[in-house]
Amino acid sequence: MSAAQKVSYFGLIRNGIFGENPVFRVALSLCPAVAVTNTLKSGLLMGVAVFFVQVMANISISIVRKLIHARIRLPAYILIIGTWVTVANLLLAAYEWPIYKEIGLYVELIVAFAIILSRAELFASKNEVVPSFFDGLGMGLGFMFALGAISFVRELLGNGALLGYHVVNTHPVLLFALPMGGFFAVGLLMGFFNWIDIRFFGGHGASGAGH
Repeated sequence: MSAAQKVSYFGLIRNGIFGENPVFRVALSLCPAVAVTNTLKSGLLMGVAVFFVQVMANISISIVRKLIHARIRLPAYILIIGTWVTVANLLLAAYEWPIYKEIGLYVELIVAFAIILSRAELFASKNEVVPSFFDGLGMGLGFMFALGAISFVRELLGNGALLGYHVVNTHPVLLFALPMGGFFAVGLLMGFFNWIDIRFFGGHGASGAGH
């Protein structure tokens, strides 16, 4: 692998985490960012599920992209994504049943997440397997990072705990434990994320090597 390829692949990962972060930059798939981030464990597991589906869907679509007729590409993409969502759904149900009972509905809805379908259409369907893998890796990590950050803030401020363990002795801010608190957490972290972009990247994100 040449140095240029390494830079390009690193750029795809960086782009997914910073430049086009699905939640904080592109504001896609915000439903789980609010609905399943009341605890750190549920937020991280949802992030892992989306990460898995994003990477596997990108790889699969890239492999068969030349076999899919343009007129049926979207139904074909949804079928492929739905297959990997089913795998993720079954794995979570088998190994994390207590959390799955809370987030299972949202795991099933991953098939309709705009971020996964958009990467299939905009990137995986036009690129080879390796770049598609790194694009999915970056986007998946970006989504998982966003849900982890939101759930960290909500559980810490809303319950004074992390991963179910009490860590703060002060009175919790119950607003963050409520569904409304999800919107506050997303807004605050989105503003902080954009401040980092302006402060360290001049307001242009970390993208540039991602396309």
